[in-house]
Amino acid sequence: MDLTETKIPEAPVATNKHPKQLYMLFFAEMWERFSFYGMKALLLAYMVTQLKFDEPKGYAILGSYAALVYTMPMFGGIMSDRFLGGKKAVMFGGILMTIGHLVLAVPEDWSFFYGMAFIICGNGFFKPNISSLVGTLYADNDPRKDSAFSIFYMGINIGAALGGLLCGYVGQQINWHYGFGLAGLFMILGLTVFSLGKKGLKHGAPPDAEALKKPVFAGISKEVVIYGATLLLIPVIVALFHRYHLMDYIMFGLGAVSVSYILYIAFRMEAEARYKLFAALTMIVFSTLFWAFYEQNAGSLNLFAMRNVDMHVFGTELPALAVNNFLPPAWVIVLSFFFAWLWPALNRKGLEPGTPLKFGISFLFMGLGFYVFYWGCQTADGGLVPLLTFVLGYLFIICGEMCISPIGLSMITKLSPAKIVAMMMGIWFFASAIGEFLAAKIGARMSVPANVVNNPVQSLPYYADILNQIALYSIGIGVLLILCVPVIRKWMADVR
Repeated sequence: MDLTETKIPEAPVATNKHPKQLYMLFFAEMWERFSFYGMKALLLAYMVTQLKFDEPKGYAILGSYAALVYTMPMFGGIMSDRFLGGKKAVMFGGILMTIGHLVLAVPEDWSFFYGMAFIICGNGFFKPNISSLVGTLYADNDPRKDSAFSIFYMGINIGAALGGLLCGYVGQQINWHYGFGLAGLFMILGLTVFSLGKKGLKHGAPPDAEALKKPVFAGISKEVVIYGATLLLIPVIVALFHRYHLMDYIMFGLGAVSVSYILYIAFRMEAEARYKLFAALTMIVFSTLFWAFYEQNAGSLNLFAMRNVDMHVFGTELPALAVNNFLPPAWVIVLSFFFAWLWPALNRKGLEPGTPLKFGISFLFMGLGFYVFYWGCQTADGGLVPLLTFVLGYLFIICGEMCISPIGLSMITKLSPAKIVAMMMGIWFFASAIGEFLAAKIGARMSVPANVVNNPVQSLPYYADILNQIALYSIGIGVLLILCVPVIRKWMADVR
C-alpha cells in the first residue's frame, strides 16, 4: 500500500483563532515539562556532589540517560501509529513518568537508576504523541500551524522554567530528594489535565480499536502485551546505566538503522512524497549537531555556572542550578511572544524565511551565544564571569532554539505522510537523543580535575577553549546549511 494514501482530515482555516484543544495540550505538556526539566536540572550536580562520581562518569551517565529518553519516542511513536493511538500512548507514558519521578524521591541507592528508567520509558510514549496531537488540529498548509507550535513550545518552557527554578532551588538548597519529589507532584497535575481534556480531541484514537482488544495469547490482549513489554525494559535500561560504554554502539547503530528505514520508506513512495521525506531527513540530521551544542545547558554549563559565574546580585548569592536551568526556558517564554507574532507577520508580507533557512539561522545564533560565553571567560575577574554576560549568551542561544525546535515540530507534521507522522516525530526526538549523547561527550572534554574545582581561576580554562570551539563550529555549520537551502526547498515542493 502507498504510504501516502491515508490522510488526516484537514481542519478548516476560517479564523485566526486557535482551537481550544491547543490550550489543553499546552497545559498538559507544561506540567509534564515542569517535572522532566526540574528533575534533569539536578542530575549531573547530584551525581558529582552527592554520589561522588568523577566528572567523566557523571557526563557518561547523563549522556546515556538523555540519549535513551529521546530514543524511546521513536518506539513510542511506532506503537502509537500502529496500535495504541495518541491518546492511549500519552496516558500510559504519563503514568510511567509519574512513577519514575516518585521513585527518584526515595532516598535509597537503588532508586536513582530505576527512577530514570521509568521516566525514559514513559517519555517515549508521552513526548512524540502529545506533539503529534497538536499537528492534527490544523490542515497541512494552515498558516496558524507554526504559530500554534510556537505557543505550544511556550507552554513547554513555562513548565521547564518553573521546574528548573523550583526543583533546582529545593534540590540544591534544601534536599535533593525533595527536589525529585516536587517534580513528581507536578507530573501528576499534567496527567490529570490531559485525562480530563482528551475527550475533546477528534484524532488520537487507536487505528483499530477492536484488534487492540483481541487476545494475542493466554487471553492477554495486544494492548496489555505492549504495556507489559515496556515494563520489562526497565531492568534492561538499569543494566545499561551500569555499562554505559555500550551506549556508543547502541546510539550510532540505531542512528544508522533509523536513516536506512526512512530511506526504505521513502523509496516506496511517489516522487513528491519521497523528496519531502529527504528534506525532513536532511534537517533531522543537522538538528543532531544543534542539540549537541545546545544541551551543554543540562551538563557542562550547570557546573560552569556553579564554579565560574558570579551569582551575586545586590549582595545576595543566587543558587547556580536554579539560575542556569531557569534562564533558557525563561528566554523562550519571552521570545515565544515575539516569534509567534513574527512568523505570521512576515508571512503576510511574503518575507517569512522557509524552514531550512530558519534552521541555518538557528546555528548562527547558537554560535554567537557561545562566543559571548567565551568572551566572558576572556574578561572574567578572578575566574568569575559576570552574570549579565551569562544571561546575554543565553539570549542568543535561545533565539537559535526558536528558529529550530518549534519549527522542527511543525516541519515533521508538514512533510511526513499522515500514516507515519508519530513515527517521524519519534525520529525527530531520536535526533535529539544523538545530540544529547554527543553533548555529554563534548561536556566531558570540559571535565575539571577534583583538585581545582573550588578554584575559579584554575577551573576557567577548562571551559573557555571548548566554548570557543563550539561557537566556531556552530557558525560554520549554519553557513553550510544556508548554502544547501535551494536544494532542500526544491525537495519540499509546496511546503514552506
